[in-house]
Amino acid sequence: MAEMDELVKKIMAQMQQQNDAPTAQSTTTASAPTAPTKELDASDYPLFSKHPDLIKSPSGKGLDEITLDNVMKDNVKADDLRITKETLQYQGEIAKNAGRPAIQKNFARAAELTAIPDEKILAMYGALRPYRSSKQDLEDIAKELETKYNAPICAAWFREAATNYEGRNKLKGDN
Repeated sequence: MAEMDELVKKIMAQMQQQNDAPTAQSTTTASAPTAPTKELDASDYPLFSKHPDLIKSPSGKGLDEITLDNVMKDNVKADDLRITKETLQYQGEIAKNAGRPAIQKNFARAAELTAIPDEKILAMYGALRPYRSSKQDLEDIAKELETKYNAPICAAWFREAATNYEGRNKLKGDN
């Protein structure tokens, strides 16, 4: 146990030294990934190793910039670890061209969700639980997904849920 305590003390001291040292500000600016010159297919999988230039964080950082050293220097934030709409669309294109249309649809739906705040996604998840929402509640969420977030695939899914919940007596007040 003493060895573990010493290791933790060493790491904490290193972190403190790094915090005390002046740090250079990151010069990364948000930039869109370079679009592929050809349609992506199964030979482009895995995307992160075959086309790392296509993968960017929401703030524009490339994979080569997301390192432990940059994390320790506070140059990488939690949002830099989120996947982008474009990366999900590229993955969907690979899936579609590999004969996996269902997976492509899942990537398309996930790409839409990147524009929606986490709190809203959690609220939507809760709204989909049986007996939690009225049909109108689900219809309202669908409308918001379409108009505010430009998420027609997810909106259609909520409308389908509203219809199915109604037919199966799973709406608020049915229990």
